[in-house]
Parts: sequence; C-alpha cells; structure tokens
Amino acid sequence: MSFTDTSKFMSLILRHKPEAIGISLDEHGWANVDELIAGIAKTHKFNMDILEEIVRTDNKQRYSFNEDKTLIRANQGHSIPVDVELDEAEPPAELWHGTGEKFVSSIDKQGLIPKSRLYVHLSKDEETATNVGKRHGKPVLYKVKAGDMYKDSYKFFLSKNGVWLTKEVPVKYLEKI
Repeated sequence: MSFTDTSKFMSLILRHKPEAIGISLDEHGWANVDELIAGIAKTHKFNMDILEEIVRTDNKQRYSFNEDKTLIRANQGHSIPVDVELDEAEPPAELWHGTGEKFVSSIDKQGLIPKSRLYVHLSKDEETATNVGKRHGKPVLYKVKAGDMYKDSYKFFLSKNGVWLTKEVPVKYLEKI
C-alpha cells in the first residue's frame, strides 16, 4: 500500500468507520493512538513515524493530536455522530462552496445540505472552493451569503484547519457563479 492509500484508509477510520479496525472513537472523535496504529498495522505498513508524517504533511490539515500524542482525531468531515468541540464563530460576509456539475440541480432546489456528513463544508476563498469542486468533475462555484445567514441566526463553526462549517445553507443564501 502506498503512503496515500494508507492516509486515505486512516481518514476512513477516523471519520467514518473506526470499527473497520476494531477501535472506537470517544464522544469528541478521539481515537487511542496505540489502538489506531495496531489496527492499521494489521493490513498496512504503519507505525508512529508514519502516523506523524501523515499528520504533518496532510495538505488539508485533517488531523489533530492531543498534547501528549496519545489521542488523535479528524478535525471534521465525520459521518458518525461526534462532537469535535468546534468553536462557534462569526463568518465573513461571503464564503464559497465548490461542487461538481452533477450536483447543481439538487443544490438549486434544496440548498446545501450535509448529506452523509454532520456539516456543510464551506471555503474562505474562491480558489479553495474551485479545487474542492474539481474533485467532483467540472467545478461549479456558489457564493454563500454567510453574513446574512449569521444575522438570521444560523450558526457557523470554524474547524482547526480553516474550513467553515454549518448545518445547512438554504437556497436564498446561495448565488451560483
């Protein structure tokens, strides 16, 4: 297995299926590092050095260790119910959402919904949103009127790696670019 495959497998475990390697996450999404290493090492070359390298080099900063590196968690993107202790924050006036063309008709009808995730993920700039959209085919950008949403009592959270999260974005707050 390549380094990238191992990183993707770790993401699957920490965000969606910890039971795949026989571990569990606590209510805040933390996994025991020793258990994670032992579980992944059953099928992939994996140790603390590889784990630290994945965390350090992840360009999206998906993971956080606790202070003594005995626990690790994904910063966001979970499909399982965990409270990653996000800080509520006032968003900028505009945020961005990048998606693929195949999702546009659904978004235009129902707005942005988290689907299998706990939150809708929003970007602080067009470039980041475009890169996200490219992962889903031809990118389509939406400008999100986050400031208006916030004034209308919608809650926003800022993850440790700079991704803005909210429970939903109704159609009236979206502008397709």
